[in-house]
Amino acid sequence: MPSTIARSVTPELSRSWMLVNAAQGDFDAAARSDADQVVLDLEDAVDPRGKGAARERVCTWLDAATAWVRINDRTTRFWSDDIDRLRGAPGLAGVMLAKAETAAQVSETFDRLGGHTPVIALIESAVGVENAVEIARARGVLRLAFGSGDYRHDTGTAADDAVMAYPRSRLVVASRVADLPGPIDGPAVTDDVAVLEAKTATSVAFGLTGKLCLNASQPAVINRVASPSSEDTAWATDFLSEFEARGRVVRDGSDPPRLKRAEKIARLAAEYTS
Repeated sequence: MPSTIARSVTPELSRSWMLVNAAQGDFDAAARSDADQVVLDLEDAVDPRGKGAARERVCTWLDAATAWVRINDRTTRFWSDDIDRLRGAPGLAGVMLAKAETAAQVSETFDRLGGHTPVIALIESAVGVENAVEIARARGVLRLAFGSGDYRHDTGTAADDAVMAYPRSRLVVASRVADLPGPIDGPAVTDDVAVLEAKTATSVAFGLTGKLCLNASQPAVINRVASPSSEDTAWATDFLSEFEARGRVVRDGSDPPRLKRAEKIARLAAEYTS
């Protein structure tokens, strides 16, 4: 039977987003994993000849369970079929639109799904990166995500943090301009815990607040690194307690930003431990 495990973290604050092959992945195992959100992948993971069967498999599972679905990009013939079949699916949490390049593509997806299903715009090209602000402001967008592998293919760039600084920062700034949560970074193709920790820490340092992942060994690491550390949480608790004890009196110009940081850390720590 399909799993009915509820995700305990809201999509806005979710850290780990696990992609699962829609044609042959184990949906129930993914739902039981540590991933904050599960994304059933109808796009790159599925051979064109198997799209229809994979789509039916996804919709059957969504009759009794909940997940996100990565749908095919707007320029393909599969996009409309994905939309038509998924619209109204009981367990559809939202869609991740592959290779989003314009605001119109995102809003059309949102509207065709009925105007209430959230869309994550997966930006995977130079055009998408340059249009990031407009995409972030599009009707129906919940968050932006970075398709780093396809972006590198599109631009001919290396998988180097210095090279990836521009597109990552562009998505972070666009998200802030549009008052969206921080974007979701691309996946790390590694089973090495130390490497995954370092890559996730880099994502967080750039201002991204989530990360795509590819297998069940990755979410726990991503969740830990992308959450407030015990040291940060202790600092926030102490600062807020001291601030309340002095009657919330601002002593100098450093207090307001410290207060905002402390409140954010406390809020996230409570969300992730609830």
